[in-house]
Amino acid sequence: MKTQLFLLFCLLSAGGGIEAQKLPLLPVGEDAYLQWDKWYIQRIGARTYMRSTYDRKGGNESADASHFLYMKEEDKNVTLDIAGNGVVYFIRTNHWHGSPWHYIVDGKDNIIQETGTSDPVHAKKRFTTTEFIPARPFPQPLAWTWSATKGADLVWTPLSFDSSFQLAYSRTHYGTGYYIYQLYANKEQLSRPLRTWDINRIPDRRVIDLLARSGTDIAPQHIKKISGSLLLDKESLVLAEVKAKASVIRALKLTLPLDKALSLERIQLKIYWDNAVQPSIDAPLCLFFGAGTLYNRDNREFLVKGFPINVRVDQAGGKVELGCYYPMPFSHAARVELSGITPGDAHIDYEIRYEPNKLPESYSAYFHATYQDIPHPEPGADMTLLDTRGVEGRQQWSGSFVGMSFIFSHNGALNTLEGDPRFFFDDSRTPQAYGTGTEEWGGGGDYWGGQNMTLPLAGHPLGAVSKKEAKDDKDLIESGYRFLLADLMPFGNRALIRLEHGGENLSTEHYEAVTYWYGSPAASLIRTDEIDVGDVSSEQAHAYRSPQASAVQTITSRYEWGIDTFPAKVWGMDVSKMPWYTEKMGKEVYPAQQEDGRYTKGSSEFTIALDPGNLGALLRRTLDYSFPNQRAEVYVSDVGANERWEHAGTWWLAGSNTCVFSGPEGELDKRSYNVQTSNRRLRDDEFLIPARLVRGKKSVRVRITFTPVDIELYPGQPFPRESAWSELKYEVYSYVAPSGVI
Repeated sequence: MKTQLFLLFCLLSAGGGIEAQKLPLLPVGEDAYLQWDKWYIQRIGARTYMRSTYDRKGGNESADASHFLYMKEEDKNVTLDIAGNGVVYFIRTNHWHGSPWHYIVDGKDNIIQETGTSDPVHAKKRFTTTEFIPARPFPQPLAWTWSATKGADLVWTPLSFDSSFQLAYSRTHYGTGYYIYQLYANKEQLSRPLRTWDINRIPDRRVIDLLARSGTDIAPQHIKKISGSLLLDKESLVLAEVKAKASVIRALKLTLPLDKALSLERIQLKIYWDNAVQPSIDAPLCLFFGAGTLYNRDNREFLVKGFPINVRVDQAGGKVELGCYYPMPFSHAARVELSGITPGDAHIDYEIRYEPNKLPESYSAYFHATYQDIPHPEPGADMTLLDTRGVEGRQQWSGSFVGMSFIFSHNGALNTLEGDPRFFFDDSRTPQAYGTGTEEWGGGGDYWGGQNMTLPLAGHPLGAVSKKEAKDDKDLIESGYRFLLADLMPFGNRALIRLEHGGENLSTEHYEAVTYWYGSPAASLIRTDEIDVGDVSSEQAHAYRSPQASAVQTITSRYEWGIDTFPAKVWGMDVSKMPWYTEKMGKEVYPAQQEDGRYTKGSSEFTIALDPGNLGALLRRTLDYSFPNQRAEVYVSDVGANERWEHAGTWWLAGSNTCVFSGPEGELDKRSYNVQTSNRRLRDDEFLIPARLVRGKKSVRVRITFTPVDIELYPGQPFPRESAWSELKYEVYSYVAPSGVI
């Protein structure tokens, strides 16, 4: 008997059993901050989404404000409605607009206000400092109001929910906002239970103290260290080499002489992990460390006072200190190089601190900083700041998108900030993250009023208020940054990070960007099946059964990728002075495409194929978004005669391609009802299947039961169509342990 038990133990230890693929605990809630040393862990079974009030037509109406999913009472205008087990990690609004806000968490309505709410008409003149009301759950540096950010109210307090979260605005004038949240498949995988957020609870003091240390050296001090000074006398130099088994760099610090900082700022930093042929970090020094330039107009101490990255100017000591504290794991070697040097007599001082990697190497991902220089953005098309497909010669990467440092003008122009972020993960055709503008992405509002600001996780560190007020050519360089910690965005095989240039992709400014991300050179999410609903052979192959389903419907429509055609009028631009543009006016940018499928008000069942070593699964549904408020209960069963259905969760997609735009002229005016239906009916939506229901199985049966909800577009006005469950296609993905471990 002892021999049999020993053999079983050996099999499990060698990867022959399910327990050998134990999922790592995911830091959630306040742990997402406190366990920041786990930044690089693979987030299997977690997905992040960014929703917003963007113009559903792909343009820039009212600067992407006041597009509501639906309206209830006069003071409940809904911009966000989600279901599942998760955390809202970030909420951004423009000034006080929309306040009082309703945070409806697991059915409980919490009223949140801001100082400017009491007198919104005169708020800018009346208030010099502002705060959230109640203030206790939203302390700095977890939350900031417009008096500090130069234009936005920002909340990074984790708002956890067990089943649902809605956000509603009481007022609709200039009601702009974007929100980042995560959903989780496996409750047992989380670092702490997610309990319904309590408005009376003060955030953990340790989180507040940790973020308050932004701008300082936050990494452990008493660990291994390499330091020295390097004479920059060659075009390319090795700064340092670290050779250690299963380690993680916790601090990378460089010090430049102040009088030569501007001439050294564009030196290229390159870091190679584990003797790789290509560098994973390859970026200009200034932009890697969060600043478009090291020019210091106002002789400030901090150009960048970020949590993971900072730039400090020591005037008395005559030096500029650059610090990066993103944890950077490697298996056995790290090589740090500098290139693009103009040889001379300048020195760079350096310090690298590292320690053993305490996390499983199989779930650790390399840190990357990918640089893009885009002097001439393509009209009509988003700029691609990162496409992991093909990076370092690898087709698949899994990990997390964790931030961006970017230059949005070399010419002191601010109107290019109308451009929306659109991020796509794992070949979704709908962006899982869709924002309202570039300065909103950087934590500001109204172009920051042209002013500079630097916060732990967002900022506009550099750039003159206007071209006229620039003191130097380098003062015309406008840059911003956004770091993602609790609100990082996991991906399983590909990340595609895109940014609109100007409100309709027509800005001609010179952009540069460094995208920060963690990645292992292998997939953690692999496509294992696809059901083409409406295709008889595919339906038969998957034993698709939906007794109440419609006949096959054909849809010709679009995804949400931007403007359809080049417009005759462009906000903020005189097209008559742009001869290159006149020939494009009226021409199609993104053509419509055709899909077919069915819809039902009953249940659909089908069999899906999985990787037998799976760690959970993800279903992606292509649907017709003209059917509003699609809700269903999802069940999973083993394949066979004795089906035993287990509940997997609620699949909920709020709203439709019809929304209500309400942009009243006055701050206190009642809402208006401008019903807008876009021609973007095609959408991809996702559902996480818990690992406990599919682990170790090569196939399962799925049942999706439509459960209608009674929601009007606004009181007395129904949506244009009745709700139904639309299914054009299902793509099936299996979570697996990445094989390309560090």
